[in-house]
This record gives sequence, C-alpha cells and structure tokens, in this order.
Amino acid sequence: MLIKERVDALRKLMKKHKIDAYFIPSTDPHQSEYVPALWQRRAWISGFDGSAGDVLITPKTAGLWTDSRYYLQAGEQLSGSGIELFKTGDAETPSILKFLKENLKAGQKVAADARLMSYRQAQEWQNELKNKDIELTFIEENLVDKIWKDQLEMPDDDVMVWDKKYAGESVQDKLARIRNRMSEQGADAHVLTTLDTIAWTFNIRGNDVDFNPVVIAYAIITGDSCSLFLNKKKINRKLKKHLKGEVKLIDYKDFSKHLAKLDKKKNRIWLDDNAVSAWVVNRISKKAQHIFKESPVVRFKARKNDTELAGFRACHIRDGVAMVKFLQWLEQSVPEGGVTEVSAANKLSELRSEDNLYRGPSFGTISSYNEHGAIVHYAPSEETDVPLQAEGIYLVDSGGQYWDGTTDITRTVALGQPTEEQKDRFTRVLKGNIDLAMASFPQGTQGIQLDTLARKPLWDIGLNYGHGTGHGVGAFLNVHEGPQGISYYRGIGVPMEPGMVCSNEPGFYKEREYGMRVENLIFVTPDKKKSGKDFTFYKFENLTVCPIDTTLLDKTMLSKEQLNYLNNYHKWVFDTLSSYLKGDTLDWLKKATKAI
Repeated sequence: MLIKERVDALRKLMKKHKIDAYFIPSTDPHQSEYVPALWQRRAWISGFDGSAGDVLITPKTAGLWTDSRYYLQAGEQLSGSGIELFKTGDAETPSILKFLKENLKAGQKVAADARLMSYRQAQEWQNELKNKDIELTFIEENLVDKIWKDQLEMPDDDVMVWDKKYAGESVQDKLARIRNRMSEQGADAHVLTTLDTIAWTFNIRGNDVDFNPVVIAYAIITGDSCSLFLNKKKINRKLKKHLKGEVKLIDYKDFSKHLAKLDKKKNRIWLDDNAVSAWVVNRISKKAQHIFKESPVVRFKARKNDTELAGFRACHIRDGVAMVKFLQWLEQSVPEGGVTEVSAANKLSELRSEDNLYRGPSFGTISSYNEHGAIVHYAPSEETDVPLQAEGIYLVDSGGQYWDGTTDITRTVALGQPTEEQKDRFTRVLKGNIDLAMASFPQGTQGIQLDTLARKPLWDIGLNYGHGTGHGVGAFLNVHEGPQGISYYRGIGVPMEPGMVCSNEPGFYKEREYGMRVENLIFVTPDKKKSGKDFTFYKFENLTVCPIDTTLLDKTMLSKEQLNYLNNYHKWVFDTLSSYLKGDTLDWLKKATKAI
C-alpha cells in the first residue's frame, strides 16, 4: 500500500468509529523513544522513519510533527504523501494539542490508543480539550494495526543475563533499594513499565529493539514479591536460574489480569506518571490509590557505580582503537576512490566487531558527506548513498554496544583543504566542546545551565544549533537515557550528579552544504580541588578516546587554556591507545595527536 492508501484506509476506520481525528505517536506501550519493529506504527502510516515524530489524521488533513533534527529528512520522506510537515520548535508551529483545539469543533472526538499516551499527557489533553467541549476517547484496538496486514509478531529471542561482573550490583540488592524507597513513600506496589528500568532492575538484556539491548516486559514489585511479565517464549533455563527465589516469570499477556488484582486489594501503587501509560492507570483506577512520582530506578540507573564506570572506560578504549583504525583507513582510502557513505559506515562496524565484547551498534550510524552532514540525524541508504571524495567535510556519528558499556562518538573530518569559513565554524564548535568539558560547577547545577557554555562561541557571531548539547547514556543500555541532559529542553530540573554519563556534542549545520559536530562522552565526578566546607563542586571527565581533526582548526581562535586542554587531551589519547596499535596505525595516531 502507498502512504496515501494507508491514510485513506485509516480514515475509513475513523468514520466507522465516528471519530474526527486520530493520534499516532511514535512511541509504544512502554513509552520508548526507540520502538520495536512491530510497533513502529507512525513510520508505517507516514513513511517517515526518524526516531521522533507524531502523526495526526483527520478526515481532510494529515500532519507529522517532528523536531529540528529531522526537518530535512522528514521533508524528503513526506514528499508526495499528502502529509504536511509541522516543524516543532518553530514559533509559528502549533502543537498537536493546539492544532486540535483550533481545528476541531465542539462535540467532536479525537481518539488514540491509551497504551501509547503517558498518563500525564492524557490528563493534559483531556483537561485542555474539555475546555473546548472536545472529547479525547480511547479505542481498545489500535486502528493502524487493523490495516497493517504484514505487521510483525512479538519478538521471542532468548533473554540475556547481564552478569554482576558488569552490573556491579545483584538483582537482590537492587530490589532491596527499590523496596526501601517504596517503604519511604508508603507504597504497597511499584509498577515498572519502561524497558530500560526493567533491564536495569533485573540485570537482563535483549534484542527486542534495534540498537537498544532491552526486553519487552512489565514488572510489579511489592514488599514481599516481584513479578516480571514477558513473552513466555523468551524464558530460558539461564534466566530462571538467574532470578530464582526473587522473581516470578509470567507471560506478558497476563499483565492486565495482575493489575486488576492489585486494584481489588486497595493497594497504594507507585506509578511514574511521565512513563506509565494511560492504559495502565485505567486498569487500576477503581479501588487502588495512586502515588504519582518518578520511579526511584530512574536515578539509581543514571548514577553509574564504580563497576559500570570501569566498564565504560574499558569499552571506550577498545572503541577508540576501532575509531583510530577507521580514521586512518578513511584518510588512505578516500583518495583512491570507491568509498561511499554506506561503505564507510560498514567498515566502521566491521572494525568494532573485531572486539569479542561487541554486541552491535548503539544507534544507526550517521555517515554523512558534505550537504548530508547538514541533516542532523541523516541515515545513509542505498537511495541516498554518495561517494566520498578528497575534498569537503565528512561527519560520522556512531557508537557501539558492548557487554561492559555503551559508546557514542562524533568526529568531523576534512577530506580536503577546508575553507576559512569551515575552519571558523569548526573551531567554534570545538571551543564549545572544550569549555563544557572543562566546566567546574556547584552541586545542584542542572544541564540547562551548562548548555550555554557549549553554545557561546557560536552565539558570539549570531549562530546556534537546534539540538541539545548532551543526553544521558546507559551502561550497555539505551544510548539516550534520562533523566539528566545538557540541553535547553532535556533534563530540565535534574541536577548533575556523580556517576552520570552524558554526551558533549555541540555542532553547526549549514543547510545543503555541510555539518560539523564534535562529540565525546563525559561523566560527572567530584572536583576535589574546588570543593570546600561551604560548597561541593563537580566536574567532568572524558570517556571517549579518539583524536580530533586539527586540520579543521584555526589555532589563533583558541585561548591558552583551550589549547592546553586540547594538547593534553591528545596526549592522553596517545598514551591510552598506543599500546594497542602498531606499525602504520601507530604512526598515524602519533601524527594525529601531535601537540599544536
């Protein structure tokens, strides 16, 4: 079916159900950012396959809302579909909720799948729409599923056990911590619905979602019992042994029944209203009392323990070795011809896979040349693939999932002689990266405050970038992790705490010409030099071990402190990686990390 035919088929169902608008978010029943293939309904109905975006269909209009990372991609993929692009973040663009209030009439209905809306979002919509006499109604069966004939089945790969030697903490100890917080809140039960919190709690990993090693599951924790709900075909002997005596393994389909049992007992149930779906809350709304509060697992997971940080350091060294081999190969191979965006991405994956602990990429590699680099989340494909030539700018944003950690790194490379403008823009991006990396800040500082440090060099000449500067990263988990973030929109209200891992990735993008970004992963650690009896200070330490292309740099624009930082960083990169390399590759590294 063509996109237009899919939308028309959906409109026929809408007419049958007597609804005037149908909301199709990009998420799933677990409020995931990256969604399992069987639940990628927004991508199927619209043709836009970016990681963020929501669709609204009415009898006469269709729109997709997405952010600045995907403006160019969405514009191309929606072309000819009849679906209009709404650029979230632009001052003149109404939110979906505002669009509904302005375009539906009193007495009309907008429908959605309650599994796909968080309780908080559903409450906001119901309250706002009620003021306009517009009804938000939930249809039990998803309407997209009704017309999606070749929709995939629930994945049934075996669940992987994440050993304590990587996790640093047993399931028993994690449950004890959670129960302690439950006791403090007076909660009889805590319902976990997000896949990363479940993977962390039970020290399990899986292959149910591309790039994110999670398992599709729900969990209910009480003071004296714990139940994990997952596809029964996924349960294996190793998993049973791993959770024996601590956790009951129950089929995913039976979760609703067990929610109903909680409701009958008039339990005080702890729910994360930003993560739990309206569907879950509706199942326990007759007798149970709700405690709406962020799950304690969110902060537990964000603050990496010593074992997890050791794993991060170790996998970043091995990832750095692969990156150095890749950058050397790129420098040698591009002038010879035959290298394309796709083949370069494949080469990097091949080099990473030489590591025994490598489990696959942590997201789809952004391998972008010249104008494609201006598409922030560009995904190279057979249709868009172009050859790399010995001129212009190449940007590669990639990462790996390893048993002992997760990596995410961006490097921008000059394949020929850069222009003065390109050197100026790159230097400003790097200055922002360095200024953030050198920051020392008092306890309680939030990412929204630190975000400015990375933008200032671009702001000085009236430029900016549309994405956040940093996102949290999981330990062999999701490459995008909350609640922390270094951003004007992500992690607001969440202070940076020791053990939190974040990206540091300022960038600059000139539409239809080039894109630049420098990204390292960093983690928060105490700043003992600046801390005193009055104030506790924190700072960042780098995890990413890889040279930065200095041919793109205008050295005169760096302060003495920034220059010293860069030279010290490169010395650390060489000292850390040199024993793992030899021959021409070692010579290349020595040249790439030479002090300037």
